[in-house]
Amino acid sequence: MSMHRGVRYALAAAALSAATVVSAATPGVAATRADAATSPCPFSGTVCLFDQTGYNGARFTVSSLVPNGTCVSLVDHGWGGGRVLSGLNTNSSSAALFANDDCIGGPYQLAGKSGIPNFGGFQANSIWVP
Repeated sequence: MSMHRGVRYALAAAALSAATVVSAATPGVAATRADAATSPCPFSGTVCLFDQTGYNGARFTVSSLVPNGTCVSLVDHGWGGGRVLSGLNTNSSSAALFANDDCIGGPYQLAGKSGIPNFGGFQANSIWVP
């Protein structure tokens, strides 16, 4: 085997090894994307509210477009009066649910990066989102 062929063989073997590593790593990336897609709240910086306990049922997704947060009327969007039964907060800041419309009254906190699978008897009519 000539020196030139030996170098070409070594380079081809190295390229094949690199391609194998990339191919082996790709399923992990795909699995991560699939996990995010199957998550009940696959969005970042968002609050997802559900009309069933355990993060099931129809989902109402809300986030603020302004830096200091905003109040969202659940009543105006057809989600008031006890429809919200569970919630996930993917934002790093806390959100707050309110029994009254317009974010008035005592808040029911939904901490950042957390969820509450069952709000119990709490009936949310508005939410302050970060």
